[in-house]
Amino acid sequence: MLLLFLIWRMNEFMAEKVRIQDDLYTFVNQEKLDQLVIPDDKPVAGGFVELADEVEKTLMADFEQLAKSKDYPDANMEKAVKLYALAKDAKRRNRDGIKPILKHLHFIQETKDVYSFNRRLKNFVLNRYPLPFSMSVEVDMKDSNKHGLLFMGPSTILPDTTMYDPANPQKEMILNLWKGMVAQALAFTDLSEEERGQYIEDAIEFDAIIATLVKSREELSDYIKFYNLYRTGRVNGMMKPLNLKSLLKKLFAEVPEQVCVGDPKFLKGFKTLFNEENFSKYIHWSYIQFLLGNGEFLSEDLRNITGIYERALMGIAKPTELKKFAYQLSSSVLSEPVGYYYGLKYFGEEAKKDVVDMVKQIIEAYKERIANNDILTEATKEKAILKLSVMKIKMGYPDKVDSLFDSFVVNTRDSLYKNILGIRQLRMLNEFSKLNKPVDKTKWLMPGHMVNACYDPQRNDITFPAAILQAPFYSLKQSRSENLGGIGAVIGHEISHAFDSNGAKLDENGNIANWWSKQDFKNFDKKVKAMIAQFEGIELPWGKVNSKLIVSENIADNGGVAVTLHIMKKMVDADYEKYFMNWARVWCLKATEQYRNLLLTVDVHGPSILRANMPPRNFEEWYQTFDVKKTDKMYIAPNKRLIIW
Repeated sequence: MLLLFLIWRMNEFMAEKVRIQDDLYTFVNQEKLDQLVIPDDKPVAGGFVELADEVEKTLMADFEQLAKSKDYPDANMEKAVKLYALAKDAKRRNRDGIKPILKHLHFIQETKDVYSFNRRLKNFVLNRYPLPFSMSVEVDMKDSNKHGLLFMGPSTILPDTTMYDPANPQKEMILNLWKGMVAQALAFTDLSEEERGQYIEDAIEFDAIIATLVKSREELSDYIKFYNLYRTGRVNGMMKPLNLKSLLKKLFAEVPEQVCVGDPKFLKGFKTLFNEENFSKYIHWSYIQFLLGNGEFLSEDLRNITGIYERALMGIAKPTELKKFAYQLSSSVLSEPVGYYYGLKYFGEEAKKDVVDMVKQIIEAYKERIANNDILTEATKEKAILKLSVMKIKMGYPDKVDSLFDSFVVNTRDSLYKNILGIRQLRMLNEFSKLNKPVDKTKWLMPGHMVNACYDPQRNDITFPAAILQAPFYSLKQSRSENLGGIGAVIGHEISHAFDSNGAKLDENGNIANWWSKQDFKNFDKKVKAMIAQFEGIELPWGKVNSKLIVSENIADNGGVAVTLHIMKKMVDADYEKYFMNWARVWCLKATEQYRNLLLTVDVHGPSILRANMPPRNFEEWYQTFDVKKTDKMYIAPNKRLIIW
């Protein structure tokens, strides 16, 4: 009896301490957050991660069983299990040490000048040696039925260009952390101690130039601005002394007349980065980045050392244990076959049908909301509704695995590194081969075993892998209200990306097109600015949010809640308490201090507490359900409430 009384008093104390009207996220998740323990090998616990861990445990057990029985469901899963075994064989990898990569490091090192670099450039590309630019074949943003060539700048060592500000107190500390890791990794090479010091110094100097030329994370979030067509000859001239035309002739059957330049500022400054004077700095930077990018495929010592910097940035205490590393590598390299296997074995048809029906219901509700929207004229409404009408649904896992995976070879007599390199080369050649081929609109962007979802603006489709269709997001055992607050709002979120600050600039075919009237877009832009303002200046205990960086995701969250509440209004058994509480539950997440700080700089999504708490405050149902008053912290005055779609 005393125990029951104490439990009751504890619950009463918690209810007094955090009121739902003041903090929905904490009210719903506090008990769970108190119980969550962040694993040593991860920066987070709870939320999406918890489901991903369960999927990982399930598939790791399957991998172990398949390795014993040799009863593989298909040839690609056999490759996945063999690659898993290769990655797990630490004894063999430790015996080989750095040897598998040395000839490639020597190839980079022996490239002495720009002339020899141009002659070897095709090899640099195919072996994925770090280049002073990035080049990829992507769907053309103005004609989504064809592919184009996209040029961007390379990545910086620090997570964002804004961190290179001399006033940033953490800049030198983080760079010193990186330098310390590199010094340990280079000790395994055949470079002398003096050479190792010079390589590190040169790499830092080369990186500092990159940071002055490439886009920040905030700028990258505006992906429509990637589309800048330049004549290939002009780009070739701007990139000299690098011989781009010669490279393209060697890689492609036909040199494209135009290429897309994602970052014109970088192209204009390219000659300050890549020239005879900086060439040795580039080579030393490339050598180091290549070693760091492949260290995990070599010995355990190198796997652990080359992960030091990333773990420190995220606050991860220890490297991923060997078995998990092996599974994560294999299930990533052969992602589609593994996702297909998971979907076939674990995804129920009853659940698939139910969620597909929910998606269709949400799309219809979205059409109703668009039709009654007060910022659009009839012509623009028709185009928006057309975009919804032709939106494709990809649910669970694809009908078949991409034939690309059939070409992958896993040779257990070769090193893990050599196998990974061979597969990467096949991926790259496959990507390059698409330049003169039509776009496959049936392609999935996510595998079936991934706990996530996405909207593809250029295919105008939404993808929901099988693995996310679990509680608390979705369950046949949950009420419709709970499922609408979970997977329903996430579905609405992804659909809303078709009309966010980026997606609104593409039409129903996934092409950049102005389908708005001038006044309609002005009205929409006002709402976008209002969304930026709603999050502007919000300071959490670990830092201030960048409301411009996260605006498209905030628009999507707002739309997801709006459309599912629209459906709730028509339900006779709607339970708004369960709806809002499950909405908050799906964002439950505990993270290390370092990771929280990092996400504020690099993530286009807002912190979990804001994703749970901010959208509901814009809707009258929130105020009615929990009797939220002006004196409550989760109150917003009616004239400040914002609904876009």
